[in-house]
Amino acid sequence: MFTLVEMVDTVRIPPWQFQSRLNDAIVEELNKKLANKVVFNVGLCVCLYDITKLEDSFIFPGDGASHTKVHFRYVVFRPFLDEIIVGKIKCCSQEGVHVSLGFFDDIVIPPESLQQPAKFDEAEQVWLWEYETDEGAHDLYMDHGEEIRFRIVDEVFIDTSPTGPSTAANSTTAKSTGTDTKEEQPQKEAPYTLIGSISEPGLGLLSWWTSN
Repeated sequence: MFTLVEMVDTVRIPPWQFQSRLNDAIVEELNKKLANKVVFNVGLCVCLYDITKLEDSFIFPGDGASHTKVHFRYVVFRPFLDEIIVGKIKCCSQEGVHVSLGFFDDIVIPPESLQQPAKFDEAEQVWLWEYETDEGAHDLYMDHGEEIRFRIVDEVFIDTSPTGPSTAANSTTAKSTGTDTKEEQPQKEAPYTLIGSISEPGLGLLSWWTSN
């Protein structure tokens, strides 16, 4: 679930941090920049593990800060494909069951990856498994807050870096056409999404497989 990733970055230390040890200042700046952030095609950065190499520091004309090229290792959350994880159901929608790990919420189990046959209850806004037994069918609801065991089957990275020029162009176009200032805001996309599956024995709500 967690892995160490080797990274290289040039860290800028402002003048007011010069009284601190260089290593301490670099640790603070790296965690400020990366902690709890998603790096494209890398994963969710958690915390700095260690610094492996410091290159020479430079102060450039017109900038009182020092700039140091740093080689370091960072703890990153990026589960392996086929890894089995336990989380809690955050909510359900037509798109599937949304799961949270507490520190990471962008996990979805799509309808086709649920235990089948599955049905979405519009009134309760939950998915349910229509479990068939010799005694008849039983509706097993996937309620909010329930613990759920699932398998990671895919991951999706989206580059959400800001695109300044196109944003400015869209703003200019909107003003020139005289459109309403209350424009519909585009839906914010998650930079990193995990796709799960519970379509096999032993997966799904933990309560389903608890023997009495």
